[in-house]
Amino acid sequence: MLLASCAVLALVLAAAGLYGVIAYAVSRRTTEIGIRMALGASARDVVVMVLREGARIAIAGVAVGVAASAALTRLVSGLLFGVAPNDPLSFAIAAAAILVIALVSSYLPARRAAAVDPLIALRAE
Repeated sequence: MLLASCAVLALVLAAAGLYGVIAYAVSRRTTEIGIRMALGASARDVVVMVLREGARIAIAGVAVGVAASAALTRLVSGLLFGVAPNDPLSFAIAAAAILVIALVSSYLPARRAAAVDPLIALRAE
């Protein structure tokens, strides 16, 4: 029960961290997004652009995390019960969960970026 609650807390922290990074990146790029929308980019294009950025960050983090956890499985093998230290299903489920959480936490900044009024964004600078 304690391990499950720590895992949920880790997922919430990962989601909050990625949300903060993406929201900050979007706020710094408001002028660029306004120019893109003024030149004809649709709201869908902006959402896809921001979600792609969030996915790129998440994939890089998952790659580093899977490599580190695969390298360190021998240290925690004594704490695992009913799961092999290098269980590919466990690695895949954890990676998929992080990627889904990353896309969900990137959606709100993406939606906010798509709602940028090009005229207001260009006047902001």
